[in-house]
Amino acid sequence: MNIRFIDGYIFVVLVSTIIFSPSSFASVVPPEDFSKDFYTAWGPSHVNRSADGETISLKLDQESGAAFVSNNMFLFGQMDMQIKLISGYSAGTVVAFYLTSDQQNHDELDFEFLGNVEGQPYILQTNVFADGYDNREERINLWFDPTMDFHTYSILWNIYQLVFMVDWVPIRVYRNHADKGVAFPMQQPMSIKGSIWNGEDWATRGGKDKIDWSKGPFIASFRNHKIDACFWTGDPSVCRAASSTNWWNQDSFSSLTWRQRRLFKWVRINHLIYDYCQDSKRFNDSLPPECSLPKY
Repeated sequence: MNIRFIDGYIFVVLVSTIIFSPSSFASVVPPEDFSKDFYTAWGPSHVNRSADGETISLKLDQESGAAFVSNNMFLFGQMDMQIKLISGYSAGTVVAFYLTSDQQNHDELDFEFLGNVEGQPYILQTNVFADGYDNREERINLWFDPTMDFHTYSILWNIYQLVFMVDWVPIRVYRNHADKGVAFPMQQPMSIKGSIWNGEDWATRGGKDKIDWSKGPFIASFRNHKIDACFWTGDPSVCRAASSTNWWNQDSFSSLTWRQRRLFKWVRINHLIYDYCQDSKRFNDSLPPECSLPKY
């Protein structure tokens, strides 16, 4: 067991997985079998499943990348995935864990892990698509090496907010300000996807560092997924209701707790490297409306 201190909080590292367990995260769904919950969307020869069915590895080489997709779609809930990223030289590669509705004016919630040259850190990019509009990228450097072991990446999606978390530390909040004209994903059910692909045109230093295929194949692994969410049956009102089943829509999850807010601020101060809300030039000095609204 290892113990880390971050801004006055104790993080206990057990089996190399950071666990932060505030009382608001009491509901837990046991990890499921990948083969039961997901199917291979592309690159079947580049997908490897462990004998117990709990871990899946995706491979990228000059022939292909790979992806998996959930068998079901969901509207609100919490989705967790443990991921171990590509070790060594990974420039130009993109590993993604995300939710998407795959409709014309689609909603999408992205974790995108942008590879780098050896000795330089991975960059974690998040993005939010709402009603077909994105351009909401944020980037952070992680406070650990994500290639050494598995870490948990989570999305809490409810009627109040979107919270992106890394080992239970909130790194991004996108609040529901639909009453102020800001698009928020409320209507479209989304599937859960994981993928690895060639993003060398943009992923590392704006495309300056390309994939070195001699360093491949490039492999990322996924395991211990937990899906505690509302299965889509065609009636959005069922998923929007607050109940003991839809725990994520209860008032206690309407905003970050004060402890989470301190951790969130710590990430923003120490690890944030790009925020679209600080990029006035990109938006011709007219930032998106959510940039001037509170996050909690």
